[in-house]
Amino acid sequence: MRFEMLMIIAGMAAVTFFTRFGALALLKRTGLPCWFERWLRHVPTAVLTALIVPALLLPQGRVDLSLSNHYLLAGILAAIVAYTCRNAMLTMGLGLTAMLSLRWLGI
Repeated sequence: MRFEMLMIIAGMAAVTFFTRFGALALLKRTGLPCWFERWLRHVPTAVLTALIVPALLLPQGRVDLSLSNHYLLAGILAAIVAYTCRNAMLTMGLGLTAMLSLRWLGI
């Protein structure tokens, strides 16, 4: 491995360490502001939405809102089950079953 590459890796490691260490040292004394804690509660929902919505709406790289979009149909079913039952295993099981059934039937 070239020396320049090792220096780049060492530099990235140092920057990562010091930014995380600095944040921990600063927040250890002061704590997080209340508004920031409320804001952080929405981050998982936003990240999950950013990952799922493009997969459901853009299965072929373009928007597909038709009934032939198996991803969208299985996703709608999974969303309904998740909202009504609030059971993660049931949601994943029915969503997967719907997706496999739609693929197998070729609808």
